[in-house]
Amino acid sequence: MDGQLKILIDLQALDTRIAGLEAEAAKLPREIAAVRASVDEARKAVDAGKARLDAAKKDTRAKEKDLEVTQAKRQKVEARLYEVKTNKEYSAALVEIEQIKQEKAGSEEEILTLMEMQERLTVEIKEAEGRFKAREAQGRSEEAALQEKLKGVETDLALVRGDRNELARQVPPAALADYERLLRARGGLALAPIIKPNLCAGCRMTVTPQRIQELRQQTVLLPCESCGRYLYWVA
Repeated sequence: MDGQLKILIDLQALDTRIAGLEAEAAKLPREIAAVRASVDEARKAVDAGKARLDAAKKDTRAKEKDLEVTQAKRQKVEARLYEVKTNKEYSAALVEIEQIKQEKAGSEEEILTLMEMQERLTVEIKEAEGRFKAREAQGRSEEAALQEKLKGVETDLALVRGDRNELARQVPPAALADYERLLRARGGLALAPIIKPNLCAGCRMTVTPQRIQELRQQTVLLPCESCGRYLYWVA
């Protein structure tokens, strides 16, 4: 195998490794963000429950004040019973008292419903707080592991890039430029081996018998006639 080709094959291996590490380095921050978002969702569930509980308490206080007003209104009407002078006025007062009773009963029913809601929300909040604390602890552990993994990937990436730069200096500038052009144009794969019996591993197109014979005795860089990647024969 041509020495320059051997260097380019090694360079391709490093570039493939770099692409994988770069993809991993890009993915890990998104995974960390997803962990944080999950913890934040658990926190929001607690906050939402507390907000609903506060609203229920506020509504209860308002209904209790309404009930006090209704009770005062009833007392006032009942006191008026002793002052009416006709049966018509007396009957009207009784009708008004009955309406007030119904209004009072409705308010009491609403207050009871709100108090039951408060009890239920208190239980739900406690459960949500438990889930949040568990998710928060799990999130800290997951994020620490992901941060450690990211640190390792970044370290490996720096080392492999250093090896890549050192190896690239051994390739003539023109050949390196062609290689890097192919690397960009062909999805990160500038060189491709022959898949037996006669296929380019890059584009899966058939390689001519003449080109196969040339590759077996390869002394220069030979491109695939279909995709343009440099081909090489693996014995």
